[in-house]
Parts: sequence; C-alpha cells; structure tokens
Amino acid sequence: MRMDTGKLPADFLDKLLKKNKIRDTRVVLGPKPGEDAALIDLGDRYLVAKTDPITFATDLIGWYVVQVNSNDLAVMGATPKWLLVTLLLPEGVEVDVVDNIFDQLIEACDALDISLIGGHTEITHDIDRPIAVGALLGEVDKEKAILTSDAKSGDSIILTKGIAVEGTALLARETPEALLAAGVSQGTVDQAADLLFNPGISVVTEARIMSSVADVHSMHDPTEGGLATGLRELAKTAGLGLIVDKRNIPVLDVCREICSALELDPMGLIASGSLLATVSSMDAPRVVSTLIREGIEACEIGSITPMRDGIKMRTPEGVRELPSFPRDEVARYFGR
Repeated sequence: MRMDTGKLPADFLDKLLKKNKIRDTRVVLGPKPGEDAALIDLGDRYLVAKTDPITFATDLIGWYVVQVNSNDLAVMGATPKWLLVTLLLPEGVEVDVVDNIFDQLIEACDALDISLIGGHTEITHDIDRPIAVGALLGEVDKEKAILTSDAKSGDSIILTKGIAVEGTALLARETPEALLAAGVSQGTVDQAADLLFNPGISVVTEARIMSSVADVHSMHDPTEGGLATGLRELAKTAGLGLIVDKRNIPVLDVCREICSALELDPMGLIASGSLLATVSSMDAPRVVSTLIREGIEACEIGSITPMRDGIKMRTPEGVRELPSFPRDEVARYFGR
C-alpha cells in the first residue's frame, strides 16, 4: 500500500513501535503516540528529548525548527536547553540561503536561551528545498513533568490562541498566488502570513504560565492533523473520551477565509501555535483569566469524559463524532 505525505497512520505507527524494546531502565517514557517527548531519569530530574523536522515551510526554516521542537518540550513542563540540527540542502543552493538559515537558527536559539550544540549539514541530491531536522534536549524537575496521558475524567479542556495559526500562515507564505486567484485579498494574505509572529507559533510562554497558576494534568501540542487530531491523541493517550463544543472553538477569521477559498477544514489544519491543556474544572476559570490578563487568548472548549462516552463534538445539529483527519489539510492541499 502506497502512503500519502504526512504522518504515518496512528495504528500503523503503534504497530511499528511495539517492535521496539527499550533496554535502558532509565528511560521513563519512550516513543508513544500522543506523547510529545521522551523522558530519561537523571536522578534528581528528567532529561527531556525530542526530534522534529521542518518540511513544509521554506522561507523561515531555521527559525521554525527551533519553535516546533521547543513547543514539544514546553508541553512536558520542561525547559529547552540544547539543540542539534541536521540540515539537508539541495544541489545548487546559494551560499546566501545557507547563511540566512544559520542566522535564523542563532536568533531563535538566543531568544529562548537555547544552546546550539551540534548537528550535521549536507548538500544532497533529489530534494528541491532545504529540510531541517531538530533534536532538542531539555530538563524538568521530576515532580513538574507533565504527560498527555495524565488527563483526568472531568477535566476542562483549554485551548489557547485559536486555530489554525501555523497552517494558515504556511498557506499564505507558500501559495500566495493561489490564494489571490481564489479571491482572497492581499491584505488577508499578508495578515495570515504574519500569524507566525502575531500571535506566533510558540507555546512556551503559555505553557509556563499555566504551570505556574494551576496543577496542569496534561498538555499537548496539536500539530499535523490539526486540532481534531490533537484532541484525538490526547484522549486516546489518556485512555479516556472527550467532548468539545464546536461553537466554543475559536477559528481565526483569516483561517476561516483561507480555508473556505481552498475548500479546506480548519479542524484538520496543522495547528502549532495553539496549546491544548486539561485542568480541573475548578481551576479552569483561573487559568483562562490569567492567560488573557497576560495577553494570550484562551478559552474552555470542552471536557474530558470516560472512555465509554467516545470522542465527540457538540454542534448546533447535535452531538457528533469528532471529525477525523488521517492526513493534514495542508498536506492534502499540496498533494493536489
């Protein structure tokens, strides 16, 4: 069976990972669908490790690779510290392009107090654009580590910023001509492209704020497959169900307009920039109000339920199964 671009199907990935045997007993959390990073016991704290590639974006690839890997550590409650990057470059790449990527890497690392400690660079054949793969290490006190699987039945689900920050920005930056041809105004394209920085795709700040004001049971970074996939991963990893209210899910205006023009669904659009978190229903109002006071939009979109209740979405037409997106809408669009 031939596969499309995007993540491996979750069931297939789970099957592959079951072949893996972890031999070091210090590995507290290894590869597991729905968890954002690995945990290694260093005695008084955990080393947190993550690797993630940048394949869609081209103009800010060095900056991107720092942000997406940092997000995955932040949702574990960890502080990002040390970064390695593998940079694959196409034949004939201009020196200025490579120099610019490194400038982006250094600037992004400096902003988050991350040390670039190594990696690999290579000019290779049969690729038409740069590809960056980051491997980020960080650390967290043992009692402060947060797992996706620790969500609890009855928790409120909080979403920051709205959807879909990264997917909308990617479409605006990579396919502006197609958007203009579809009737989207230049002003909307420019506004969408700026979403990378306003409100931004980093969730490091909001993760830190949440952890400082409440006992956060779980956090998750919805990336490929969008909010719907992130919610499914959260529920399945915790062995629970959930229900969200479609009317409470903040879809950014520019996202709605661009998705309408390209016939895409915002719920399945790569959603880095938003943070999913679960806290007790008593703590949720304080968490939301604190985030808003700090200038970060946030709202309650639903709650965690027992597994038997399934993974649902409340709509004006009634309660339905939450939409499923085996392939991210950005990947589907580029695959056309």
